[in-house]
Amino acid sequence: MRAFVAGATGETGRRIVQELIARNILVRALVRDTQKAREILPPEAELIVGDILNSDSLNAALGDSTVLLCATGARPSFDPTGPYKVDFEGTKNLVNVAKAKGIEHFVLVSSLCTSLLFHPLNLFWLVLVWKKQAEEYIQKSGLTYTIVRPGGLKNEDNSNPIIMQSADTLFDGSIPRQKVAQVSVEALFEPTAKNKIVEIVSQPDAAAKSFGELFQQC
Repeated sequence: MRAFVAGATGETGRRIVQELIARNILVRALVRDTQKAREILPPEAELIVGDILNSDSLNAALGDSTVLLCATGARPSFDPTGPYKVDFEGTKNLVNVAKAKGIEHFVLVSSLCTSLLFHPLNLFWLVLVWKKQAEEYIQKSGLTYTIVRPGGLKNEDNSNPIIMQSADTLFDGSIPRQKVAQVSVEALFEPTAKNKIVEIVSQPDAAAKSFGELFQQC
């Protein structure tokens, strides 16, 4: 297995890179600034300069990768086209290249509540709307996929067990980014994770379950 990670220097993406390398998986990390990336990412990661909005560059960037994990996301800004470009067009470009390159599994980190139009996050230039459009594009692509919808993201990890449910059944809660990264990487190894949308949060009173059990129940 050889993994390509888009959004590798983001808070969630860098943790995905760490999880992959901890499992001795070769990683190609898509970055914009190699100097900044080298300060953030493990030295084992191969840094590939590129941009998800430049579809022509992605074909070479993917190289011989066999799986793709996407943890990109528009940052808050005054640009109303940001979520459309990053969360939809960028993901769409990755899906198209992944299909052309024969990628075996595409894992997308999305967000809880993408199906709720009247959600406060959509005040940020319809960010959930465009994430939902990206999800649907992957589902229709023919690629093997896992869409991971985490709740509110926390930078600090904790020992709270993960709660995983099927699409549009969890609407609140939070989860450490490290656990999101773990779920995203485990999806590559669990047969029951294929072609599913899973929603995840973590709670101190939840029953601890294996990743196999978590994916199986969705």
